[in-house]
Amino acid sequence: MSFTSHMEIALAEARAAAERGEVPVGAVVVSPEGKVVARAGNRTRQLQDPTAHAEMLAIRAACAALGSERLTGHDLYVTLEPCPMCAAVISFARIRRLYYGAPDPKSGGTAHGARVFSHPQCHHAPEVYDGIAAGEAERLLKGFFGDRR
Repeated sequence: MSFTSHMEIALAEARAAAERGEVPVGAVVVSPEGKVVARAGNRTRQLQDPTAHAEMLAIRAACAALGSERLTGHDLYVTLEPCPMCAAVISFARIRRLYYGAPDPKSGGTAHGARVFSHPQCHHAPEVYDGIAAGEAERLLKGFFGDRR
């Protein structure tokens, strides 16, 4: 089976989030067979829910679709390095591989900050691949915040 990136779908979700006035972050959960199970963009403002990050929403939708609290063997694509909250949920869901775009030195939880997957209390650490379409993800974020300043 050859590798197919699903980051373009995550970027489309990020663009849609920006159009709704949300921070442009998108996420996609992909099955072991390479099929999209769930996709989402940030909705914290719309839902008035600080946990409504793209990763959280995509993981919740995938778990509901599969009828399981675990996504063993599934991969997650997200346009921005997950925060510590999302990294913990990625671990709890037993995501196989995490692919993310832009780094987040201010609020990241995987390569920066809390580095959730490196703690001994972390029960599961996915394989992590960073920098996937990072340039486009960074442009979306910088454009979004630049328009607001």
